[in-house]
Amino acid sequence: MKASILAALLACGGLAGLVSPGAVLAAGDSGKEASAAKGDEFAGLPPFPADRTVRQSITLDGRKLAYDATVGSLPVLDEKGKTIAEVMTVAYTMPGKDRPVTFALNGGPGASSVYLNLGALGPKRVQFGAAGDSPSAPAVAHDNPGTWLDLTDLVFIDPVGTGFSRARVPQDEAKKRFYSTDADIEYLSRIVYDWLVKNDRLLSRKYLVGESYGGFRGPRMTHYLQTRLGVAMNGLVLVSPYLDPGASSNGDLSPLPWMLTLPTIAAANLERQGKLTDAAMEKVVDYTRGDYVTDLLRGRSDPQALDRIVRRVTELSGLDPAFVRRSGGRLETQAFLREVFREDGKLGSRYDANVTAWDPFPFAPEQRTNDPILDGIIAPTTTAMVDFITRTAGWKYDGRYNALSYEVNGLWDRGDRKGSVEQLRQAVAVDPKLQVLIVHGWGDLSCPFMASRLIVDQMPVMGDANRVQVREYAGGHMFYSRGDSQAAMKRDVARVYAAH
Repeated sequence: MKASILAALLACGGLAGLVSPGAVLAAGDSGKEASAAKGDEFAGLPPFPADRTVRQSITLDGRKLAYDATVGSLPVLDEKGKTIAEVMTVAYTMPGKDRPVTFALNGGPGASSVYLNLGALGPKRVQFGAAGDSPSAPAVAHDNPGTWLDLTDLVFIDPVGTGFSRARVPQDEAKKRFYSTDADIEYLSRIVYDWLVKNDRLLSRKYLVGESYGGFRGPRMTHYLQTRLGVAMNGLVLVSPYLDPGASSNGDLSPLPWMLTLPTIAAANLERQGKLTDAAMEKVVDYTRGDYVTDLLRGRSDPQALDRIVRRVTELSGLDPAFVRRSGGRLETQAFLREVFREDGKLGSRYDANVTAWDPFPFAPEQRTNDPILDGIIAPTTTAMVDFITRTAGWKYDGRYNALSYEVNGLWDRGDRKGSVEQLRQAVAVDPKLQVLIVHGWGDLSCPFMASRLIVDQMPVMGDANRVQVREYAGGHMFYSRGDSQAAMKRDVARVYAAH
């Protein structure tokens, strides 16, 4: 898979969970046969089970938290009231007055919400995404010390084509109704609205969390909910967000793509030396938005500019100066991830530059294998999630579970490259009390922190500047796989919830 597609993932034949109608028509089932004959080719799909709730508990900071875990689904209806898709949700709720509710989505496009659920926010946690993690290690869920359940009820949404969520229309229509920017935002926002109505929670405080492409969804959904569906979020948390796809384009002319990745490359080098600190990174950021961009813009008008760039970028990256000079001080992500670990015969991950795997084709001119983290997290997350849904909760369904759907990603209409910065600004402007927290791992090259820094620094203050903040932690795209970083994020998140 090419780097341009990988950059949008996780973030991440036919539609996920789709069963051939002919395979489920029972012999002599004249009703279903008649329905199919009338053109409803999805009439034979086995129905989703009824919602199932199981009582569970965890121990958090020395005290027991009892909660209800509910696996359920909501229909997506067309203009005539026909069900065109079914979206699965997993909700964790606790009794208590004035409990807020938080909706969480991952990205891709094509990723289910399992990564935020079993990695970052949910009450149970499975280890994945960190150095040394093995896909074949037991996918056993343990109490999550970083869960947000003590702060808020949690609802995880699997978009159509991910998890068990499925379309009930042909692929061409599914692409039009679900696999494009506007359609995606509109039906997912309606899922949030419908869940609130179904569960009598419209008057609760409401929050939205999006990771990666889910971070692209977050501002757009917040603004759509505010202005079209009449539901206002109290807070928005964007985890490793993909806010502006256009920022990484046109590296032949614009210095911006190289500004976005250099600080992350420097962070990875500092971490390998045990020198990664906030203070050290601020010096890197200052160089990037100062002398580095100035020298890039000078180009050949200043014969000494390239020498200055090569000298400083070599220091920051730890790379061979000959490689840096051949690159013109412009370090392309996949080339860097091969070069930095070449002597070890390994590849770094764009999702965490210091997490590596063996390169099965070390002498190929280009990388021929998928990302080390992306391939390594599918087995543990899928196994743990399907076991919880089907065995623990008893929501029995035999369709395929898609933690990451490359099919959905391949079908996605990428025509809208404008990003979500406009909607972020508008959502903050509409509601003077809206709190926004953007969080990143220093080592994430898929959605680098520097992009969010630049985006927020260009926003008008609109009252209190602290309403929109950016925070960084050790680690990569899924920095929450590291306990200290997960705990630091939760402390920052707690302040968002305390603001209302």
